[in-house]
Amino acid sequence: MNVSSITSCYLGPQISPEQFVSEHFFLYLIKGSIDYYDGIHHQVLQPGECCLVRKNHLVKYTKHKADNQFEKVVVVFDEAFLKAYQARHTVSLTNYNTNDAYYFIRQNELIPNFLQSLEPYYNGEGRINPTFADLKREELLLILLQSNPDLATILFDFSSPQKIDLEAYMNRNFRFNVSIERFAYLTGRSLSAFKRDFERIFHETPSRWLVRKRLQEAYFLIEKQAQKPSDIYLDLGFEDLSHFSFAFKKRFGLPPTQLAERRQVASS
Repeated sequence: MNVSSITSCYLGPQISPEQFVSEHFFLYLIKGSIDYYDGIHHQVLQPGECCLVRKNHLVKYTKHKADNQFEKVVVVFDEAFLKAYQARHTVSLTNYNTNDAYYFIRQNELIPNFLQSLEPYYNGEGRINPTFADLKREELLLILLQSNPDLATILFDFSSPQKIDLEAYMNRNFRFNVSIERFAYLTGRSLSAFKRDFERIFHETPSRWLVRKRLQEAYFLIEKQAQKPSDIYLDLGFEDLSHFSFAFKKRFGLPPTQLAERRQVASS
C-alpha cells in the first residue's frame, strides 16, 4: 500500500473559507501542486511534501491538477484540541521565532505511515470517522513534534496578534479579500483603534483606501504588464468581475477591458 492509494480526506473541524487562516492546519499533498502566497513569499508544495499553515495569517493558494487529479490530506489543529493536548502532555517550547505563514515539515517516514493508517477510518466522503478523529490527530501531532520540535512554539502560542506597523502591513496585504474587522485583529487593534490609526496614517477610511489601492494596482497590471482583467480581479480582492469593472470605470473613466485593448493596440 502507498500514500497515493488514499483519496483526499479532511480531519478536524472546518477551516475558514476566507483568505484568513483561523486555525493551524497540516497539509500533505498527494497529487497536483499548490502555489501559496502570504503577502511576502510565494511557496510551491509538490506531491510528497507537507507543511503547517499557521493561524492568524492571510494566505492565497492556487491548486494545480496533475492528470486532472488533485488529492491532499488536511488535518486541522484547532485551539480547543491543542489546549486539551497540552493539559495531558508536557510540551517543551523552543526559541524558534518567525512570522512566516508556512512551516515546511522535514521529511519523516512516520508521516506516510500515518497517512496509510487513516485508510481504515476513512468514510469515503472526505472525512474520518468522528470516533477516531481526535485519536488520529493526536498521533500525528506526536509524530510532528518529535521530528520538528520548533512546531511546539507555534502550535501552543494562544496569544492574540500584537500591535504592529499598520502602514507597512496594509501596503503588503491590501490584495487580500478579508473584512476590515480581520485587518484590525491581525494588526493587534480593536476595530475603533484600527479605524482611528488608519485615518491618521492614510487620511481616508479603510474601505475607500482599499478600493483605491486595488484599482491603482489593477491599472498598473493592465497598462504596464498587459494582464487581462479577468485574470487579476480575484487576486486583487474583488469578489466578481462586474463589480471590479464598475469600480474601475468609475475611477478611471473607462472599463478595464477597454484599457487592455488600448494597450494591446499601442504595443502591436
